[in-house]
Amino acid sequence: MYLFLITFLSLYGGMHCYAFVKLRDAFRLLKQLRWFLILWMVFMTAIPLLVRVAEHLTMEKTALAFAWPGYLWMGFIFIFVSAHFFADLIHFFYCRINRFLSKQKPAGISSRTIGRAVFIIAVCASVYAFFEAGQIRSEHVVIHSAKLPASVSKLRIVQISDVHIGLLLQNSRLQRISTEIRNAEPDILISTGDLVDGKLNRDDAISAHNPLAALLASIPAPSGKFAVAGNHEAYAGLPQAVAFTGAAGFTMLRNQSIHLTNGVTITGIDDQAVSGHKHADPAVENALLTSVSNDSFHLLLKHRPEILPESDGRFDLQLSGHVHGGQIFPFNFLVRLKHPIPCGTTTTGKGSRIHVSRGTGTWGPPMRLLAPPEITIIDIISPPQNLVNKR
Repeated sequence: MYLFLITFLSLYGGMHCYAFVKLRDAFRLLKQLRWFLILWMVFMTAIPLLVRVAEHLTMEKTALAFAWPGYLWMGFIFIFVSAHFFADLIHFFYCRINRFLSKQKPAGISSRTIGRAVFIIAVCASVYAFFEAGQIRSEHVVIHSAKLPASVSKLRIVQISDVHIGLLLQNSRLQRISTEIRNAEPDILISTGDLVDGKLNRDDAISAHNPLAALLASIPAPSGKFAVAGNHEAYAGLPQAVAFTGAAGFTMLRNQSIHLTNGVTITGIDDQAVSGHKHADPAVENALLTSVSNDSFHLLLKHRPEILPESDGRFDLQLSGHVHGGQIFPFNFLVRLKHPIPCGTTTTGKGSRIHVSRGTGTWGPPMRLLAPPEITIIDIISPPQNLVNKR
């Protein structure tokens, strides 16, 4: 925890220092405004920690009052610092190249003008990112498989991931998500982790009157709803998160498999944050995968988009999330360094498929820039010859 606090405050505080210098120089702030901006940035640096403390003390109204300005500001600072850093790089190389070619200092654009332009761009991008976070897209994946029984010509699976139900994602946003799921008419509904965010009170989590859980529970899925634990289920308190997920109508698969009558076997793996280990236990996953018959369509649920070498080829489709597609550009490039499997559908060298969702909600800033939220519709279809034989 201490290491996390030191790392967070160093990185986030450093971003604020950089932003302060750029804003001060761009707008030539008076002394009083400079001190106001310093105090504001110090408060904004600490506010994510204050939100978590308020949540832990069950002071929900206080946490909510801190969360909205704090996380919107966080999104703006991410965008502003990224854009200005990129502008500084371009300006630096432009000046060096011109000086090398012409042997004299180029006229160029002043740093003040660049700072003001970047500020306007960051404000506009932040407003756009806030609205983009609410524009849910349906991604459609079609898979032909001969493993479905003759009585099933098509099976529809709908995946949600990283919804992050909590302070900033409440009834109105969840209502829109639920509407999109209903319109997709799933046979099976899947949540690949991080359904919840923040601390959950156990009584509220399991209450039949919990409106958020009831909203998800009311969505029809004839062949069932299944979920796995992500890292935020561990952070929220696993017993409470499991209770909420159950109240929402999902069966949480915790290192276990279940065989459905429609020819699908679903295996769910706990996220490594649940066990507290740095990496997932390959022995657990290997034992589950080897116990499943190759005759059924094998659906593997893992929160993080990682494929163990010994698991490749032992499942038909893996559904994952976690990465949010970077959520706010250009963080997608940093995400790819840690998780190289891209968002979307990828076929491995051994014939397995993996679909990595961009996520349905948001974490931290209620914003998405060039990474719109998604629900995924997967249609598993019997090949034409199976349909002919059935007739």
